[in-house]
Amino acid sequence: MAKKIRIVLTLQLPAGKATPAPPVGTALGPHGINIVEFTKSYNEKTADKAGQIIPAQITIFEDRSFSFVLKTPPAVQLLKRAAGVDKGSAKPNREKIGRVTRQQLRQIVEVKRKDLNAHDLEPAMKMIEGTARSMGLEVVE
Repeated sequence: MAKKIRIVLTLQLPAGKATPAPPVGTALGPHGINIVEFTKSYNEKTADKAGQIIPAQITIFEDRSFSFVLKTPPAVQLLKRAAGVDKGSAKPNREKIGRVTRQQLRQIVEVKRKDLNAHDLEPAMKMIEGTARSMGLEVVE
């Protein structure tokens, strides 16, 4: 018989550097799972992606066991890396802080493809382009 799901959580953690301290401990502690076991397995699975933020979708079951699935890095992180900026603009419509090319957008779409809800390339690129504009990045040809 299938296990009964208690809750599904998503945490965005640095790859290979998760610790039992907050935010992991405060998110998982109330549900009674082994936090050290989670951080150890997360760090093992993400060791090769050091320096990135990798979201983990954690499914916690009623018997306090858990499973997790790794997702692709957030589009904002990939855009910041492509543009070479530390953070987005405070006034994105007025102050442009960097530029990304359509080729860079295409590369980001290829990385994020399995987590996007667009099946074709052009709609997926429009989604990432909108994220770039809302960060204050200018999209050039």
